[in-house]
Amino acid sequence: MRIRIVDAFTDRPFAGNPAGVLLLDDVFPDDDWLQDVALEVNHAETAFAHRLPEGGEADWALRWFTPVAEVSMCGHATLATAHVLHTTGAHPGPVRFATRSGVLTAEPAADGSITLDFPTAPLTPVEIPAGITEALGAPPVAAAATGPAVGDLLLELADEKTLLDLAPDFKSLGVHASRGLIATARADDASRGYDFVSRCFFPNLGIDEDPVTGSAHTALAPYWSARLGRDDLTGLQASRRTGLIRTGLRGERTLLTGRAVTVIEGELRA
Repeated sequence: MRIRIVDAFTDRPFAGNPAGVLLLDDVFPDDDWLQDVALEVNHAETAFAHRLPEGGEADWALRWFTPVAEVSMCGHATLATAHVLHTTGAHPGPVRFATRSGVLTAEPAADGSITLDFPTAPLTPVEIPAGITEALGAPPVAAAATGPAVGDLLLELADEKTLLDLAPDFKSLGVHASRGLIATARADDASRGYDFVSRCFFPNLGIDEDPVTGSAHTALAPYWSARLGRDDLTGLQASRRTGLIRTGLRGERTLLTGRAVTVIEGELRA
């Protein structure tokens, strides 16, 4: 079968977040095989999808695996899968995915961007955990839980420079959230094209720092929309590769818009 590596939430190769994408001919193989392939690909996530019968609530079934575990939600690998379906002609229009997080939709636009429709993460303010300053490398000014679907601890920092200068102790970070931590700050200068900035750390999933995390933006969108007074924002994830995500808060749903580029296509022989 064909296997592709797609850089998501970017319009150029070698930026954004790479994801493996496999379109399967039939139902999902056993979980051990899916996990072995994800480990072999060794990117933050590998997406596996197969077509569903016509007339149902979804068009394709979709699952996501990190190198060490299956996850319940992944934005960049969903965008990568929709990009492959659209550019190969396998499913050229809007597509509905049946996932662990319910039915998620992806709609391509004429300009080449794709908009994902994801559930908005419910935010709950929490106390800043003891020891988080030492683990993260800077003192947060606020903290929020992001609900079971995302499962991250969101931490606001004083400013963009503090965020960019973080040098976390990843082993210590892992004890503070079931999935990972989202560090974020308001953009110092919105004229640069983004309203807020973030970095995401997932040592419990074998990913010390994720390049660009779509699912985290289902929490970042309501968090910053409440503070900035606008439903439509742009976030910069400030990893080494970087990536931009346009967010649109629509009540219980959040729209995530970005681009993707296929950089590798090959044949899986295993």
